[in-house]
Amino acid sequence: MNPKLFLLRRRMTVPTLLLALLGAASGGVHADNWPSRPIKFVVPFGPGGANDLVARAVADAASKQLGQPIVVENKPGAGSVLGADIVAKSAPDGYTFLTPAAGIVTNALIKTRMPFKEADLVPVAMMAVSPSVIVVPVDSPIKDLKGLVAASKAGKGLNFSTAGTGSTPHFVAEMLKIQSGARLEVIPYKSGSDGMVAVIGKQVDATSEASVVVLPQIKGGKLRPIASTWNRRIAALPDLPTAQEQGYQGVFIGHWSGVFAPRGTPEAILDRMNQAVDAALKSAELRARLIPQGIDPVGGSRAEFVKFLAGEKARLGPIVKAASMKED
Repeated sequence: MNPKLFLLRRRMTVPTLLLALLGAASGGVHADNWPSRPIKFVVPFGPGGANDLVARAVADAASKQLGQPIVVENKPGAGSVLGADIVAKSAPDGYTFLTPAAGIVTNALIKTRMPFKEADLVPVAMMAVSPSVIVVPVDSPIKDLKGLVAASKAGKGLNFSTAGTGSTPHFVAEMLKIQSGARLEVIPYKSGSDGMVAVIGKQVDATSEASVVVLPQIKGGKLRPIASTWNRRIAALPDLPTAQEQGYQGVFIGHWSGVFAPRGTPEAILDRMNQAVDAALKSAELRARLIPQGIDPVGGSRAEFVKFLAGEKARLGPIVKAASMKED
């Protein structure tokens, strides 16, 4: 080989190699030193709802594990798409996370256009589930799920309030229709809380809403619970049977919440955040805070969360098609 050509190639290769090594070292140091400043949890809903409550409780407990504050910011809009888009386009440096609900799965199934790709958000940790509770007015003649189905078939049908297309109450109504042939007219409201108030005021016959939302109204004697829709009973309502226990195996959904990060966030940071959230959810302090409100702490590994999400997508997709769900 020509000696001059050899030296030229060597001069080009060494700096390139050094730059690569420096880049790798800087990435490793960044992950090793994380977190060195406050972290942000973006809640894609307004304050006061089930998702916001869980995010704030977990943020407080996980911050103790990480040694840095976790600040919660509410970014509601477009059925949780606005907040998700903000995080999807954030720097993948481990300081911005999304804490969404089921919409992170169902929005992509229902909406014709999304401002980000599914792969732009990486699953980090499952936080908790607020099982859905099917409720009727406290003086309704309906006592259980079979009674609801029977009443819907006896006359012109029943009105069932939801929080809009693709909301968990909407899925519950469609699951009941598919499973039992119930005649339910879906009445969309702006929020689950508005739909619940409509039941209390007898503008509609029934709804399904997160346990943390309806529990105070149940204990206050304003609503009667007739079924929960998770795969186990709610600790705060131990006498309330699940829909599955009442013979409706296909009525299964919950108001779950998790943690996601922008694509490209270092694996070491994802793992450490997962471990912090999981440890927080196993703590007696956080469990004592969540369980009495009807919230079931979950936690688990990143792999378990990915498996859960895949199962939700596979299970809910056919319901979207069967019900012809379309964005409002």
